[in-house]
Amino acid sequence: MTQHDLVVIGAGPGGYVAAIRAAQLGMNVACVEKENALGGTCLRVGCIPSKALLESSELYRLAHSHLAEFGVTADGVKFDLGKMMQRKDQIVATLCKGIEGLFRKHKITRYTGHGRILAAGKVQVDGPQPTELSAKNILIATGSVSAPLKGVEIDGDLIGTSTEALAYPQVPGHLVVIGAGVIGLELGCVWARLGSKVTVLEYLDRILPGMDTELATEAQKILQKQGLDFRLGMRVTGARVQDGRCVVECDGQPPIDCDRVLLAVGRLPNTNDLGLDNLNVARTNRGFIQVDRHFQTSIPGIYAIGDAIPGPMLAHKAEEEGVACAEGLAGKYCHVNYDAIPGVVYTDPEIASVGKTEEQLKDAGIPYRKGAFPFMANGRARALGQTEGRVKILAHAETDRVLGVHILGPRAGDLIAEAATAIEFGASSEDIARTSHAHPTLAEVIKEAAFAVDGRAIHI
Repeated sequence: MTQHDLVVIGAGPGGYVAAIRAAQLGMNVACVEKENALGGTCLRVGCIPSKALLESSELYRLAHSHLAEFGVTADGVKFDLGKMMQRKDQIVATLCKGIEGLFRKHKITRYTGHGRILAAGKVQVDGPQPTELSAKNILIATGSVSAPLKGVEIDGDLIGTSTEALAYPQVPGHLVVIGAGVIGLELGCVWARLGSKVTVLEYLDRILPGMDTELATEAQKILQKQGLDFRLGMRVTGARVQDGRCVVECDGQPPIDCDRVLLAVGRLPNTNDLGLDNLNVARTNRGFIQVDRHFQTSIPGIYAIGDAIPGPMLAHKAEEEGVACAEGLAGKYCHVNYDAIPGVVYTDPEIASVGKTEEQLKDAGIPYRKGAFPFMANGRARALGQTEGRVKILAHAETDRVLGVHILGPRAGDLIAEAATAIEFGASSEDIARTSHAHPTLAEVIKEAAFAVDGRAIHI
């Protein structure tokens, strides 16, 4: 039996980062991963490949439809889907190899196979070479899987999840997306830019549930102009392949005929077949592992992070938890500020959010002031030709402490970092307003929104 200080099950963003940090702190670390490539869903069939396709498709849309606005003539613009996919795959392969290099650098032992916990301190690896591991501590970082929907018959081809939508062999004539969350909108945009008719079906009466309602409503209008057809309040009751075509059925509506269906109704924790039932590890009714503030489960010595536990299912959230958990095991400070975890939707324009929404503040009875500033009044946005959207800052009405920042606009995913830092350090809107921002930059919109909290925006 091989002995380690820590065995991490899962090599996604939470798992591999936790393994690296633990190794930095002097632990003998092993990581069990059933896939041949490291990086988890995010790197292999999620965040990274989707962003590669989003970038390629957006460059095509820009060249095809908007370069003339910049005084650039580009006739006969076309795209090569095969090369787009090849570029995506190369980016993924390069990053996966990079993690392998980091494992070697930090002397992390890698085991290929399915990890199952036999007892506290013991892990069975079922793989090419079955192995039993012994460890002082075990960390579950097994991520999540696409959530199913009753009546939708996944065939892994014409009706599939985000995994299939990242590798369609040709552009679908008509793509139906079930779910108007982050994954559905991002991949819907990819294929709409490349020529698909995209219909988005959403059970709720809005898109992007959980994000700021005002900005989500504005984003919907923008995406509709780009060609996405939103049908809200739609209860999908079934989807099946019939005579080589897809048929989607909605309650009280005529069936929808289409070429492909993307099911994107959320994700569920990947916590089955880990041996948790035999150990009586406490879980929620949705399968999330319950942990304490140190990420320890109901069984001493067994920990869990990332999508396997409650909270936002985000790669960077898992990374923060991985670092915090590893440092806690080393006797250091173990804490994650969940109010400072940003979320980003990589549509065009991007949508980014950190902290509380107006709806959450109202529900909690917290008094707040709001400041907003549009990108159309920003010089850099004008130069970029990207003036849609705004920045909205919510600050406590009595202390002025920043409680939430919501951005719809160009480079929102990058701009949100300043807001997350402000919340992490307990900054006020006055702090942001009084901080010099380079001109001309998009970040000036954040500064102006901070001024607007006090009713004194300069450039509007």
